[in-house]
Amino acid sequence: MSNTVATAPGYGGPALAAWLERLEHLHPQAIDLGLERVAAVATRLDLRFDCPVFVVAGTNGKGSTCAMLESILLAAGYRVGLYSSPHLVHFNERARIDGVALEDAPIVAALEAVDAARGDVSLTYFEFTTLAAARILSRAGLDAVILEVGLGGRLDAVNLFDADCAIVTSIDVDHAQWLGHSREAIGFEKANVFRAGRPAICSDPQPPASLVAHAEAIGADLWLFGRDFNYAGDRQQWSYAGRVHRRNSLAYPALRGQNQLLNAAGALAALDALRDVLPVSQQDVRRGFAQVELAGRFQVMPGRPTVVLDVAHNPHAAAHLAANLEQMGFFPVTWAVFGAMGDKDLDGIIAAMGKVVNHWITVDLPGTRAAGADELAARLRSNGIGAEGGRGIVATAATPLDGLEAALEKVRDADRIVVFGSFLTVADVLGRWQRSRR
Repeated sequence: MSNTVATAPGYGGPALAAWLERLEHLHPQAIDLGLERVAAVATRLDLRFDCPVFVVAGTNGKGSTCAMLESILLAAGYRVGLYSSPHLVHFNERARIDGVALEDAPIVAALEAVDAARGDVSLTYFEFTTLAAARILSRAGLDAVILEVGLGGRLDAVNLFDADCAIVTSIDVDHAQWLGHSREAIGFEKANVFRAGRPAICSDPQPPASLVAHAEAIGADLWLFGRDFNYAGDRQQWSYAGRVHRRNSLAYPALRGQNQLLNAAGALAALDALRDVLPVSQQDVRRGFAQVELAGRFQVMPGRPTVVLDVAHNPHAAAHLAANLEQMGFFPVTWAVFGAMGDKDLDGIIAAMGKVVNHWITVDLPGTRAAGADELAARLRSNGIGAEGGRGIVATAATPLDGLEAALEKVRDADRIVVFGSFLTVADVLGRWQRSRR
């Protein structure tokens, strides 16, 4: 099972490209949180799911949790649909059925249906495409649907759909201008994917009080990490313990990184909670963890020197990336290819990664939100990196791929390069690498 889309007939064609270009300019704001407009169109489309629905929210770890749920359920023989965002290389990655990304034709047909139903209602790119994906998945005769929240929870288009089991992964400050400037504010936004009387899983070891209070206020069945489920492990294997099941002697998930056990435990808690409608065996769990894939999450590319791709784009994710890099073993020199959005906590990201990176190449990214390569370089120097008398080298490049090629010219086989800071940073490198394999 692979969740990446190779360049092939049926993907990335001109009809879909034209639709996506149109959607980029259809609504005056790229992000316009609220459910009133999108709910009106969903009603006209008569959107509903006739199978169990998992909704996954969180600051980091959403994609990994979704991928693990999908992989285990597929291993158990269920027909599974997944909607996630953003994509890395091809838009088609956002919606999958049985682990296979949708081809262009059904996506275009669904976009046309949404357009016909919306009338004079204006929708953002995310709202429009979420409705299109939901229309496809709702008609596919699925046994389970997994929906990843795009931003926050309370006012995100995915929250139109009532979760049979909702999961909130890690909670940290990100997208503060929309969600709030504290973990308490953001925790409340994410807790609004919970539903009364239904399982509500939180895999953050220190959940904000606002999340717990909201779950209790609405009467959700709250499962907290450390109270209702937990994990333990050594260098060889790990085990999960929940309210219902103990799963011992598990191999580590195929997704790399120390933080993946938290995501794995949250996924298992969700499956425990829905065990009566979606039972999975110990063998299903083992196979699912062994087969799970997710591009751009601590992804180590083949060959030497070692190249690591990671979409870490906030201080919390950067801290996990730094810890994972430290666990890889000794590398004489580490270069970073760094491109990021200007509205992120750049100083926090730099501080988290500064202890494991020796030299930096900052890169430009497309879009008005992106911080320019020169701006990132100046921010590094203001943090004592690359400045006169400071530590390390700071250079700039026009694109992430240019930055990677520049780093490759400077490193030896024993050294390491990490490409990170944004989905766009990783996508540029991964997309061209995939095309080079054709």
